[in-house]
Amino acid sequence: MPLPATLRALQYRNFRLFFGGQLISLIGTWMQNVAQAWLVYRLTGSAVLLGAVGFAGQIPVFILSPALGGIVADRFDRRRIVIGTQTSAMLLAFLLAALTLSGQVRIWHVFVLSSLLGVVNSFDIPARQSFIVEMVGKPDLMNAIALNSSMFNASRVVGPAVAGILVATMGEGWCFFANGVSYIAVIAGLLAMRMAPREPVGRTGSPLAHVVEGFRFVIGNPPIHALLMLLGVVSLTGMPYVVLMPIFADRILHGGAQALGWLMGFTGVGALGGALLLATRQNLKGLGTWVAFAALSFGVCLMAFSLSKSLALSAAILIPAGFSMMIQMGSSNTLIQSMVPDRLRGRVMSVYSMMFMGMAPIGSLMAGAAASRFGAPATVAAGGLICMTAAGIFRLRWPAIRAHARRLIAEQESSG
Repeated sequence: MPLPATLRALQYRNFRLFFGGQLISLIGTWMQNVAQAWLVYRLTGSAVLLGAVGFAGQIPVFILSPALGGIVADRFDRRRIVIGTQTSAMLLAFLLAALTLSGQVRIWHVFVLSSLLGVVNSFDIPARQSFIVEMVGKPDLMNAIALNSSMFNASRVVGPAVAGILVATMGEGWCFFANGVSYIAVIAGLLAMRMAPREPVGRTGSPLAHVVEGFRFVIGNPPIHALLMLLGVVSLTGMPYVVLMPIFADRILHGGAQALGWLMGFTGVGALGGALLLATRQNLKGLGTWVAFAALSFGVCLMAFSLSKSLALSAAILIPAGFSMMIQMGSSNTLIQSMVPDRLRGRVMSVYSMMFMGMAPIGSLMAGAAASRFGAPATVAAGGLICMTAAGIFRLRWPAIRAHARRLIAEQESSG
């Protein structure tokens, strides 16, 4: 029986293994994200340190992903890279669990382990993103990216809600332990895959030359450059609202750890809806416009969220916020991967990682400092306003560079 069009990427055995393993693993990841934020807040009560831990966990992606992660993803077997990174992340989760459950955890432990996980992600993200096309091929790449995003956000619905209950009843340590166990599923799926050999990028030339080649491709192609710049601005100024969520849950909405879980979960509900909508699309037409309006909508939602004093209203606002964030991220990812040749895919996706994940830590640090001085609501509102402005600029630029985007897409379709 043929699969519905929305699920067509699941016809590939390797992608089914990846999808099932990642779904379990990502639930654990979201549980750890929520529990770690609450642990930092419980230990310190500081907005600045919430931002600082976010910075420590993601700044390695900004520094190492374009410099090393992309080159490694292009030069070596991507499946083996992901097996190695997922195993490393599992060990870090078990170590944090042991420290927390034994009552020995200190804030510096969280900083160190977050930084180490950031180093792991610097290699994991570009390898995992560029590995998708190897599992499904270019014709179903858009659907695979959308399903991958839907899996990410389905786990975002379940993980935070479970974490909120576990933290309130049993403590943060069991969330970290559950995350460590969840990695077994994705590692098992990766080991069970049967992959055709891939011709790696030639190893002639210096690593620096390979990094420069990737950046030149991004800068020299206005559609890719514009998409990444908008993604970077939104990550820098809009996404740090997540870091400040414990403050909203406790001090503004007076709901504690369970409220934090619900807020994160409702964001995931909206993001899951956005991912499923992207999965129904059969072509790339109009995705650039979707990116612009999604970034604008995300900014509006942030401003509305900053004004809410009701838990129910705040949770409701986060549904369209998550939806808009997913549409922008998923559409940008799909367009960029459709425009980049495979020999550069790892390096370009490392720049994508730098702008999406790597800008967030700088934003987290700035947001933590701003929230301690001006308050969390004002900080989130300012971020929303900047997102709206950036979306407007992108919308004005896109018609002039749309033809260039179509030419790049046509080149890749003809080559694959």
